[in-house]
Amino acid sequence: MPDNRSPNPALSRRKFLSAAAAGTATLGLAGCVSVPSTQKLVVIDTPPEPDPQLSSLASMYGPLQDGPYLIPAVPFDKIPSRFHRQEVADPTGERPGTIVVDVSQHFLYLVRPRGRAMRYGVGLGRAGFEWSGKGVIERKAEWPRWHPPAEMIDRQPELEKYRTTYNKQTGEWEGGMDGGLNNPLGARAHYIYQDGKDTLYRVHGSPEWWTIGKSVSSGCVRMINQDVIDLYGRVTTGSPILVTNGVGVA
Repeated sequence: MPDNRSPNPALSRRKFLSAAAAGTATLGLAGCVSVPSTQKLVVIDTPPEPDPQLSSLASMYGPLQDGPYLIPAVPFDKIPSRFHRQEVADPTGERPGTIVVDVSQHFLYLVRPRGRAMRYGVGLGRAGFEWSGKGVIERKAEWPRWHPPAEMIDRQPELEKYRTTYNKQTGEWEGGMDGGLNNPLGARAHYIYQDGKDTLYRVHGSPEWWTIGKSVSSGCVRMINQDVIDLYGRVTTGSPILVTNGVGVA
């Protein structure tokens, strides 16, 4: 049950494609280099090297000791294979290092060099709670503390014990739920900011692997804990993120 606030206007697929073509968006394509027509251009296509972190499904989704916590194995055979972590041809056209969430397909892409991308299955917010647009990963956290917003507590009174209050003397927020295996933010969280402000939306882990590929949460992008740990190791603070409705996936 991630953080939530009123959603921003959705970014349509047409706008996404036109922005990429124009090259004016913050997350746009890199500039092109002209080649004189009198020269013969020889292109040697070298196959990408295998990713050492992509192994058997049993290894990727097996039990994982992470600090003091033993993350349970995920029954990957109960999750549609398209949502398993895998490297694919990049369908987004974004620059390497960009995170693209395609809400129409329940996929998260991390764009890699040479036209490739890491693809992960994700769970998303149900109707009325989605967020879309462009932002940056302003900060990251391991086993993060969860601070449910007041609006969520009002809808779910059983969360009252996790209400957060601001201590003016210490300048810190107090309360919330400690990080751990049952924390809704899971093993890792990536905090999405837009125009320097916290959107209250996160890309985070979740113990509820059965929600991957579905829209059931209150707005955030949730991942299998094993997958969010993998993503966390590949993403740097300041990475751009684009959440959009469709990137032309076949």
